[in-house]
Amino acid sequence: MLLTRAYRTHCALVCDAGARNAARLANAAAGVVVAKKGTSQVTANELRDVLLSRPHFELREKIHDIATIKGGVAAWRKEGLTVGFTNGCFDLLHPGHVQLLCEARSHCDRLVVGLNSDASVKRLKGPERPIQPETARLIVLAGLAFVDAVILFAQDTPLDLIETIRPDVLLKGADYSIDQVVGRDLVESYGGKVVLVELVPDSSTTLIVKRLKAPHAVAQRAGAN
Repeated sequence: MLLTRAYRTHCALVCDAGARNAARLANAAAGVVVAKKGTSQVTANELRDVLLSRPHFELREKIHDIATIKGGVAAWRKEGLTVGFTNGCFDLLHPGHVQLLCEARSHCDRLVVGLNSDASVKRLKGPERPIQPETARLIVLAGLAFVDAVILFAQDTPLDLIETIRPDVLLKGADYSIDQVVGRDLVESYGGKVVLVELVPDSSTTLIVKRLKAPHAVAQRAGAN
């Protein structure tokens, strides 16, 4: 069994899967084999089924900086995959956010999400925001299966990040018009496309905050009387 597992690992490395993925592949294959009677082998379909039924997530592996996102995007393009990009504050993740990201992922093979840093959220939304710090927002986004990479940016717009990633598809909520989308000219200049995604009505962090504050405000007024 050790020789068999080593052989599988070697095959994965030859295919440029990387040491960590090669080990996971070999272990998954070994799990299929030991469940069979006698000496046996694993088929490609059996291995595919077990890998798809047991998705492996390591949240920290999805959180990138400029250096690592370049490598990740380059690897995806080497595989012939299309790369999409969208961005936002994603403070208090709600159904509108989830719908936007899920729909965005349907337009590309890999989705990169740019996340406003705490400082940039304060400049854009006011001194009481964000409610969730950037570390928490990064982890929550990384936990979504249809998000392939998350990267923090400190500027008010993601233009520098878009220039670095050069996405094939630039995605934004339909509350924007095409001419308002930051990076549109750049993406279209090299043949990429811009897609506007329909939003869930009445779904926003601002509305959630207002609802949370409303009972407190009523109680304060009642106490004052």
